Formats: sequence, structure tokens, C-alpha cells
Amino acid sequence: MAEPTPLAAQRPPGPRRSKKKIGLWVLAVLIALPVIAIIVIATFDWNRARPWINNKVSDAIDRPFAIHGDLTVSWERPAARMAPAERTWRDHIPWPYLVARNTTIGNPAGMAAGNMASVGQFSFSLDPLALLDKRIGIPLLRFDAPRVDLLRLDAATNNWTFQRNEQPSRWNLDLERVVLTDGVIHVKDAVTKTDVTARVRTLERDPIYGAAFTLDGTYNGAKVDGGGKLGSVFSLKDETAPYPIQGEFKSGKTRIAITGTVTNPARLAALDVQLELAGASMARLYQFTGVLLPETPAFSTSGRLTGRLAKGASRWVYDGFAGKVGTSDIGGRLDYATGGARPVLSGNVRSRQLVFADLAPLVGADSNASKAARGVETKQPTGKVLPVEEFHTERWTALDADVRFAADNIVRDKALPISKLSSHIKMDNGVLRLDPLEFGMAGGTVRTTIRLDGSGRSGKNAIKAMVDVRARKIGIKQLFPKIEQMQATAGQINADAELSATGNSVASLLATSNGELKALVSEGTVSKMLLEMAGLNVANIVVTKLFGDKQVELNCVAADFAIQDGIARTRSFIVDTEEAIITVDGAINLAGEQMELRIRPETKALRIFSLRAPLYVRGPFSKPDVAIDKGVLAMKAGGAAALAVVAAPLAALLPLINTGPGEDSDCARLLAQARQAPSAPPPGRRQRR
Repeated sequence: MAEPTPLAAQRPPGPRRSKKKIGLWVLAVLIALPVIAIIVIATFDWNRARPWINNKVSDAIDRPFAIHGDLTVSWERPAARMAPAERTWRDHIPWPYLVARNTTIGNPAGMAAGNMASVGQFSFSLDPLALLDKRIGIPLLRFDAPRVDLLRLDAATNNWTFQRNEQPSRWNLDLERVVLTDGVIHVKDAVTKTDVTARVRTLERDPIYGAAFTLDGTYNGAKVDGGGKLGSVFSLKDETAPYPIQGEFKSGKTRIAITGTVTNPARLAALDVQLELAGASMARLYQFTGVLLPETPAFSTSGRLTGRLAKGASRWVYDGFAGKVGTSDIGGRLDYATGGARPVLSGNVRSRQLVFADLAPLVGADSNASKAARGVETKQPTGKVLPVEEFHTERWTALDADVRFAADNIVRDKALPISKLSSHIKMDNGVLRLDPLEFGMAGGTVRTTIRLDGSGRSGKNAIKAMVDVRARKIGIKQLFPKIEQMQATAGQINADAELSATGNSVASLLATSNGELKALVSEGTVSKMLLEMAGLNVANIVVTKLFGDKQVELNCVAADFAIQDGIARTRSFIVDTEEAIITVDGAINLAGEQMELRIRPETKALRIFSLRAPLYVRGPFSKPDVAIDKGVLAMKAGGAAALAVVAAPLAALLPLINTGPGEDSDCARLLAQARQAPSAPPPGRRQRR
């Protein structure tokens, strides 16, 4: 008889057992899926997917894209391809690693056939867990032997601008770091006349830099070459991670060198470098920086450059810079900001010791050899004194400026008694103001306000100028330090000038100038020797030379010029002392650089022998002729030369005063008489006899 089956064995499966089986199946599936994925990824022939990938990418970027070589996917730890200092904990986790060989990106439609970019091999690892969150996580993208050819035909046509898909994507790209190995970058730009090639190579065992590059080609028609170093990996995710850079570039005589770091190099969010600049003229930096700077002699500076860039606005600060301009020292801080109607350059610049000759290139007053050295084609014509070099007003609307400049000490020739200088320089929409330009001169001060409108309102490349000058307490003795006879002279000059003109160089501005110049010297003393030479009193000159000079009371010197269309005519010019009266009349042609002045000495006392004939100063500025009206050429080098040095500069160059003498003074009487006297003819015209 069979034994009965136990009751427990006859019970149906309960809920607990079913749940256990389901859990086991779920666990098995979870284990199987990655295993299957690993097997599929490792064994699938990914080259079959290349046509589909090529078509999809080409449609997305609207230009040809192709993977010509093998496309493989494997499992790999990103840390295996990274330097120890660059690894994070995630880089030790095996992730899918894609490798595509011989890949190209073509030019867009409408441009010449060719490749914008090609790469021998690009590879990246993919974070599989990020896909669950619709995020394409690429911790490291590597390009081996890439070549990039950037081409721009005009301001609106280039091959590096891609069409944007305005529809938002459900997927996000999370690219963290990029590595570039040996490659070539070629830029050909018709707008900036650039044709430059950079070659990148990988560095081994460098603790700071991972790649080095060399650069050569042409920029704006000038040869460019240089090189430098870059970090091996730059971060696209961590905006605070500094990326080391170092480079030096040369174009002609211009040299730019940087050493420092860039933050977030893909967007150039911030930059902090030591910047060195050198060149033939600061104006030559415009083609590299877009910052308008004046013409200068050869220069070199070094300082810290920091930059903060944001969408639509940026700020660059060149702080604590120091260097040389010509033989003068220079230093200070400059701030360049964008985001407004025009970029703005502001700051403070100081020179402890300024060599006055280094200011000549500002107005084109340097020699032709100096012009050639700083890259200017304009040459000063032989025989021309006033600078003809034109100002580049087409650049004046490129930025606004608010810069203060000061020079503590000025080194100059003894013939130019100028001391410290300061100016507030402003540029607003093409209008340049020096308000004020102030400097010490011969123991006094000269304060000038200059307004130069180069905005184009007065014509293409034309400048409408207005100048207001006030000179006070200018010492006569200090003004003419090279004239021995003037060293026994006392007295001061006060002077004013108001001029307006239109032109594009110093010469053309003076050729069209209108205004007036006035000067007054009173209650001083003047060398008797100089007066005797001017009056040509032969015996007294001999006596004075034998027994010495003495002081003669100076009642006044008064000068009044009217300027119209570049012709300066004397309304009055009188020198009155206790022993002689000297009057000057005539005209100075600033356009033709010609002068014709008549100097008439009249003694107040009896002389042993006097020559009463007037003196004439005639001819071009570069070589004026000083002569007695009717001969006596033997005395020409004595009296005429000495007086010409005094009278001609006062008449032609000094900024002169509006404040007139008292009504009951000798000056008032002399001025009234002078205004009634006939004037000499303009330069180039002789009086009819």
C-alpha cells in the first residue's frame, strides 16, 4: 500500500516564492543587458553605421561630413590616455571609447570645394549613465593630427559659421575637456589680409605645457612669425580652471609676447598674462589690437594684462606697465572697455623723464629717417619746415578716449626752454580734445586748449581745428638761452592766441588758419649790446665790446598780428626802451612758408655814427635772408642776425596776449602810431618804388 503524500508537499506555490523568482529574473536581465551591450559594442562592425552617420551629420551641419577610415568602439578607461595630474576618479571607470579615423568636414555651399577640417583620428569616451538623463556626456575628446583651414572671402562669407537649429533639442551635449595633438591650423582671411599657418606638436615631460606651436605667414601684408606653448588639456566645463599659454609673435618691427593663463579658452572668459609690446611706433599696433594709439618713436613696454569677456561687452586692463618710448620712460595703467556705442580707452600715463624730441612723431615733425624707421611713407619735402605728414582721421571714430598724461621732467635742447608737461586727452566720436595741454616754458606757463574734429563732418580725412593759447610770465632771458647778449636781459612775456583752421596736417592747418596773436612785455630791462647791434651804431658797439654791457630800461614790447587764410600780418610790433624805438611790420605766409618783415630802428640819443637804413627779413622759413635795405653787407651778420632771432620768432611763433597796456602809457601811444603807419607788402610781393 502506498504511503500518503505529506500535506506540505501538496501546497501550491505561495506569493513569496513568486516574488523571489521575479526578483531573480529582474536581476538576471539587469546583469544581462550590460553584458549584451558590452558584447555588442565589442563585436559589432561599426563600419556599417558610417553611411548613416555621415548623412545625418552632413544634414545637421549643412556641409559634407565623412568618416573615411575605420569606425570602432571599445571599452577603455580614459585615465589610460591621460597624464596623472589630469585624471579624476571617473577617468578610471571603463566607458565606451569611440575611434574614427580619417574624418573630414567640407566647405559650405557657395565656396570652393575643399575641406574646412580633417583629422587623422578623433576619439572620445562616452558616459553611458548620462544617456538615461538625455545627456551626451563626453569627459574627454581627443584629436590626433588635425588640420583646420579657416577661410573668409569677405565680411559676410566664411567657412567657420555653421547654421543653427532654432528648435530646442531634447538632448544636451556635455563636453568637458579637449586634447589636441600634432596638427596644423591655416587661416586665410581676405578682410584682414591674413595668410597664417600654425603647426602644433605634442610636448613630453613638460610639467606645465602639453603642446608647442610655431606660426608663420603674413598679416595685413606684413610677414608674421612666432611660436609658443599651450596646456595639454583645456576644460570646457570648469570655467575657473586656468589654461596655461605662452607665446611670442613678430610682424616687421612689432613684437608681442605673452605668458600667463586663459580661463575657459573655448569662450575666452578671462585672461591674465604678462604682456610685452615693442615696435617701431605705437600706431602700428592698431592692425593687431584695434586700439587707436598715436605715432611714436620705437617703443617697448611690459605689464600685466587682464581681461574679462562677456556677451556684448568686455574689459581689458593693462596695469603697472613700464617701458621706453624713444629714449623717454613711460608707465601707468590703461583700461579698454567695449559694450557702448564705441570702445573706450581710459587711464593715466606718466613719464618721469621725457625727451622732448620723442614728441616730434605726434605731429610728423621728426626727420625722414625717423619716419622710415616707424613705417611711414610720407617724406618731409626738402626746404619745408612745417610737417606735411597727414593724420589718419579715418580711425578716429573707432573708439573714445579719456587719458591723462604727465611728464615730471623734460630733457630738451637749451634752445627750447620747456619744463614739465601735462595734458588731459579726450576723444568723443571722432573729436579729439587736449583740454588742457599745459607746460612750463622759460620760467612761466603755457596753457593750451586744442579741439580737433576728425569725425568727417568737415570733409573726408579733414580736421577742423580750434586752438586757444595763454602764455604767462615767459622769461626773455630763458626764452633765448643760446644768445649771449640776451643773458643780461630781464622782463617777462604774456601772450594769447586764438586760431581756427581746416586741414589734415600741421602744414595744411596753418595754411588755412584764421585768428589773432598778441604779446606784451613791460617794465623790464634789455641788453644795451643787443640794441646797439640792432641800431647798427658802429662806434658804440666797439665801445660796449671793450668796456662791457649795461642794462637799458625797457618801456615795453607790444605785438599784434591778424591772421587770415594763412597770412599773418602785423597790426603793430614795437620795442620801446629809454635809448631806442624799434618797429617791425610785414607779413608771414604760413601756406608758402615765406616771410617778409621790415625792422626799423630809431635811436633816442646822439650817436657817434649811426646807420639808419632798415633791416629786412625775407625768404623761406628754412633759410631766411637778413639784410640791410641799401647795402652795408659787412654788418649783416651782427645786428641783423641778432634782431632776427628775437623779432621773427616773436612775430611768427609766439602765442600772444589780449590784455593791452594802459591808455596813458608809452605802449598805448606807440601802438596807436604803429597802426597808422603803412604795412609792408605780403611775402613774395615787393613795394613799388
